[in-house]
Amino acid sequence: MTAAIRRNGTPGDDPGKGPGDGAAHALETRVGADGRLTLALSGDWRVRHGLATTSAVDAVLDRDGSIRLVVCEDGGLRSWDSALVGYLLRVKDLCADRGIAFDTGNLPAGVARLMALARAVPVKEDAARGDTARSLPERLGQAVLDGWRELDQAVSFLGEIVLGLGRMMVGRARFRRVDFLMAVEDAGARGLPIITIVSLLVGLTVAFVGAIQLKQFGADIYVANLVGLAMTREMASLMTAIVLAGRTGAAYAAQLGTMQGNEEIDALSTIGISPIDFLVLPRVLALALMMPLLFVYSCFLGLLGGYIVGTSMLGLSGPAYVLQTQYALTMNDFWVGFVKSIVFGMLVAYAGAYRGMRAGRSAQAVGVAATSAVVTSIVLIIVVDALFAVMTNLLGI
Repeated sequence: MTAAIRRNGTPGDDPGKGPGDGAAHALETRVGADGRLTLALSGDWRVRHGLATTSAVDAVLDRDGSIRLVVCEDGGLRSWDSALVGYLLRVKDLCADRGIAFDTGNLPAGVARLMALARAVPVKEDAARGDTARSLPERLGQAVLDGWRELDQAVSFLGEIVLGLGRMMVGRARFRRVDFLMAVEDAGARGLPIITIVSLLVGLTVAFVGAIQLKQFGADIYVANLVGLAMTREMASLMTAIVLAGRTGAAYAAQLGTMQGNEEIDALSTIGISPIDFLVLPRVLALALMMPLLFVYSCFLGLLGGYIVGTSMLGLSGPAYVLQTQYALTMNDFWVGFVKSIVFGMLVAYAGAYRGMRAGRSAQAVGVAATSAVVTSIVLIIVVDALFAVMTNLLGI
């Protein structure tokens, strides 16, 4: 015995259609005595005619619990596109939820191929953004777990760099000297123009700000003290590091991120070359070497900016300004900034390399890695600078 339900595609009559479907496509359902549900598809199944729903099939399955197989057949298909494929995939999911077998039957071969292709790549667990459906405690807990996982990866990457430095000390690290020299040139000589502008203007600005206050007490000469201490202990190393974070650190992240996308890093690992040794160490060493030199250069320019303000705006004599600067500064002030610059340089290189090596394999991921490298570098620089300030204060330096 066979029960048949005929759907002619008339709006409002066919539960298998959405509003506005018209008679473009039609569905006929036939339930056989052997537990088979046959879906006969006819008409034009195209996106421009609207998308059909699975309500008709759902209704039949709810009504008859004996169905064990759903078969689709060509009942007079004139044309079709992804609308038909999408509909069949929804029916297939509906059958899978109920434990019912599904077969495309005698539909065109291209339909079955497209359905297989659509499900060839599994959906990533994090592809759907379902945060809005989760409660606040769940989102907070997930944020904590993500932060802990990020911290674990960052510490692991730092450990890999330390091990790479150890291999370099014993002559086992493998990287090309030309890569190291190019990194030195990029971080040093090519960064001089921007360092020159920033350092000179910072020195001028600090001198102007100090002069406005000190002039009220007739202590114009102490502008030399203010500029000298500010530049050597703080501003020279801090501003140089921030400039290099935006210039060199972002470049490192973009370069390594692009190599990650092109699978060059995977190729290095395949042939037995450590990406940390070959790619990261030259960049870390280059910035650690060049940052102190740039710090000294920045100090000179900052002091020069203060000298210009003191002699041209405040009427101080050149020899008096230089002598006051010598009285104000000690070698401890210089060494504090010098050590900071080394640490800041390594932090910038570390952040850029870490974000680049962890980048995704798309152009957007490379851009995100470069931006994250700058943000991470600046945050680390500020935190470490605060720690230096506390330690030097406790040690009385």
